[in-house]
Amino acid sequence: MDTKKVALGAVLLVVSSVVLLATGALRDTSLLIPAAIASLGMAAGALLVGTAGDGRPV
Repeated sequence: MDTKKVALGAVLLVVSSVVLLATGALRDTSLLIPAAIASLGMAAGALLVGTAGDGRPV
């Protein structure tokens, strides 16, 4: 298992989750772009964690 991929993916997931939760709590329409970027960050983090193993990604 590639620990660098897992670590980077986990960091992306945590940071993106915090940004999404913060934008949801503030309910400001000017925060839609950071929320969209955060959702892309979550997708990238999940992809990195999912493909870090030796077998086929599911």
